[in-house]
Amino acid sequence: MDFIADNDLWSSEQRAAANDVLKACGRKHADTLRLSFADQHGLLRGKTLTADECASVFRSGCTMTSTLLLKDTSHKTVFPVFMAGGGLGESEFQGAADLIMVPDPTTFRMLPWAPRTAWMLCDLYFRDGRPVPLSTRYQYRQALDRLRRIDADYIAGLEVEFHVFKRIDGDICAEAAGQPGRPPEVALLNTGYQYLTEQRFDQIEPVLEIVRRDVEALGLPLRSIEVEFGPSQCEFTFKPGVGMDPADDMVLFRSAVKQICHRHGYHATFMCRPKMPNVISSGWHLHQSLVNRTDGTNLFMPTEEGSHLSPLGMNYLGGLMKHARASAVFSTPTINGYKRYRSYSLAPDRVNWGRDNRGVMLRVLGSPGDPASRIENRIGEPVANPYLYMGSQILAGLNGIELAIDPGPPADSPYETDATLLPKSLREAVAALRDDPFVRDAFGQKFVDYFSDIKMAEVARYEETVTDWEHREYFSDF
Repeated sequence: MDFIADNDLWSSEQRAAANDVLKACGRKHADTLRLSFADQHGLLRGKTLTADECASVFRSGCTMTSTLLLKDTSHKTVFPVFMAGGGLGESEFQGAADLIMVPDPTTFRMLPWAPRTAWMLCDLYFRDGRPVPLSTRYQYRQALDRLRRIDADYIAGLEVEFHVFKRIDGDICAEAAGQPGRPPEVALLNTGYQYLTEQRFDQIEPVLEIVRRDVEALGLPLRSIEVEFGPSQCEFTFKPGVGMDPADDMVLFRSAVKQICHRHGYHATFMCRPKMPNVISSGWHLHQSLVNRTDGTNLFMPTEEGSHLSPLGMNYLGGLMKHARASAVFSTPTINGYKRYRSYSLAPDRVNWGRDNRGVMLRVLGSPGDPASRIENRIGEPVANPYLYMGSQILAGLNGIELAIDPGPPADSPYETDATLLPKSLREAVAALRDDPFVRDAFGQKFVDYFSDIKMAEVARYEETVTDWEHREYFSDF
């Protein structure tokens, strides 16, 4: 059976790329082939095959267990898969049945840090050829397709903060296993606060150079490497990309950084706020604009002097604000991430916008004649699933355009403005998602229920855990 051809799952570009990949594998440039897909959390999962299986995979795809889409961040399966409908009302998930990974040959890469290892990103399908609607890459593609209605493409530039530590735990003992496992013991690479100081950059340059070399070898559009404010904290920024590319780049970048660092004795984490003294929260700032599909004109660029954005751009901005609370669960999907929303911290705590102001949620950078006119959303945490983060931006922005939503005046004092507060917890963010009729409809009620259930499973486990704070607060005095 030629599953891919029979169901017409590839574009002409993908078919041409597949021929090039087969030639590369035929020349024995690779011994193994990793097939990966981004799960609901934006983590890469998949299988490793011998390179000789490439031709077979390009006909039939590769099976994978459907429960991989049903797990929370501890890798526990949230839904009762052995009940009728797999706990989702979907027979395709019942009994932990298989789904099919179909590789996207245009994403083919050789992994610089893993000798003779090829890699491809996959899309997910049911056995009858239908796309799996719970796939977040599919959800993002649906959002991109909606832009075609206004003859527009989505442009995104990434600023990603994260921490790199030296591992000091040596061998991993059996007691460290678990669900989740015990985190590694680490040491700082530098001390003190350090924003953009060359001396501190030079202290951690050796490991950043290792990462830079392999990230560029992957073909990712790296723009800059910087030391951030906190100890052992850095930031990588990327040139703007179109459509699917920046989301694909983000999932590959995060996975690559963790793998590269681990092989050299370091631990990289994109966790927003690690539990370490004096460590500073990390964010993911998403720069975005729309361009005309025909001539590439920036649709956010204003034409009138004194304007911040075009009328279309201002309406897009209004949509982002209207649905900011409902979209927070996609930009900040962890319990930990909400500890970053603090006043006077260079992170937002309320729904507002301003011109070139780093205290607002939505920082507007635009002027007449500036082809880089854009909106920077400063709400995200680095672990966010890029397909959901970016998809939620597109859908909210399009709603703003369709309804001609006015974002109101800019905030000159962002932490003192009378504005709607962002959710203070993951539980509150899930409730905001469920309470927004537009976002529920845009993503589909079934997907929203599915994603909400996974997030609430994490909340339930967190609320059942006795924390250090509780023990210190109550154990002695009561």
